[in-house]
Amino acid sequence: MSAELIQNQEITGGFILRALAPGDAPGLAAAYTDNRAHLAPWEPVRPDSFFTVRGQAERIEGLLRSCADGTVAPWIIETPDGRITGAITLSGISRGPFCSASVGYWVAADRQNQGLASAALERVCDLARDRLGLHRVEASTLTDNTGSQRVLEKCGFTPIGLAPEYLHINGAWRDCRLFQRVLHDNVPAAL
Repeated sequence: MSAELIQNQEITGGFILRALAPGDAPGLAAAYTDNRAHLAPWEPVRPDSFFTVRGQAERIEGLLRSCADGTVAPWIIETPDGRITGAITLSGISRGPFCSASVGYWVAADRQNQGLASAALERVCDLARDRLGLHRVEASTLTDNTGSQRVLEKCGFTPIGLAPEYLHINGAWRDCRLFQRVLHDNVPAAL
């Protein structure tokens, strides 16, 4: 996937949605460390190494390899002064008759309820449709993650079902609500 597909864009109030870069390891390590307790109920159990610069550098390297392969599109959300305050990623990008991807996102505890997740998700859906040509984007939330469900519904996602024991989150297999947003009804590009 070429860099121009995931270029920097202002999303709201001076906050920037920009492509993940190799130099983001220190900022992401700090952001994840600062938000470890905030994110713990909604994420897999992370080893301590995940919260280090080296751990993030290795993670970023893998994400950027997948980005080059066209299966992942990772962005970060930055404050106007350049601090990482969240992330959003399209993963499992598939072409052909499926023409779909999954989206995951998070926003720092001190930036909740400011519209950042909604603005970033809306922009990513636009990019998924206009630049990547995807037909749909799907998302899952834990059944009790009402905040994320509100973000998805605000951005035009509709519930499509319940998946029992869908993800191993915070140390246990958890049920998830599934959502999708259909982006267009165009015929998929030829393989």
